[in-house]
Amino acid sequence: MTNPALIHKTINFVKEQLENAEGGHDWFHIQRVYNNALKIAETEQCDLLVVQLGALLHDIADSKFHNGDETVGPKVARAFLEQENVEEATILHVVNIIENISFKGGNFEQKFNSIELEVVQDADRLDAIGAIGIARTFNYGGFKNRALYNPDIAPEMNMTKEEYKKGDSPTINHFYEKLLLLKDRMNTETGKTLAQGRHNYMVNFLAQFYAEWEGEK
Repeated sequence: MTNPALIHKTINFVKEQLENAEGGHDWFHIQRVYNNALKIAETEQCDLLVVQLGALLHDIADSKFHNGDETVGPKVARAFLEQENVEEATILHVVNIIENISFKGGNFEQKFNSIELEVVQDADRLDAIGAIGIARTFNYGGFKNRALYNPDIAPEMNMTKEEYKKGDSPTINHFYEKLLLLKDRMNTETGKTLAQGRHNYMVNFLAQFYAEWEGEK
């Protein structure tokens, strides 16, 4: 069961909070993840309200833009939900989603599991791959003033969570350090199906990129 009035208020709150956010982590990212989550939820037995709130609030204060502080997002989300008199069980579930959704280098062990987390996590990961994922990756690389590509700098495939957070390698490396790994880390069958097409698009993009880099095309 969902709560249209609460969802409307949450959407307005998120739009306001992310008004000046970096282009890959702005309201439109949230909107895409929200829509992905609704699509995946149609094929899963889950609490739709938790999925909706988790998707809308999952990046309310991304640690990348708060000096690596992972406590800000959950605190902001909890304060908003408490203000809206949401029941504690729902608040706790949403906070757990926010705390456990991120990739964090792939070596992060989740401390919480639920089908609602799996749905929102798949929805978020879908937005990190494919054409949108490519656009977001280069947008963030430019935001951080990173090189597009450097053949002399190999991807780091065994980074710790902290190394991943502090990494400043060329943007192309991020495909190997995260994006190309996501297809095999999807949770739901719908997520896996959608991820395959987006994964293939990235593989083709990289082939074209290297060909152009070498002046072959």
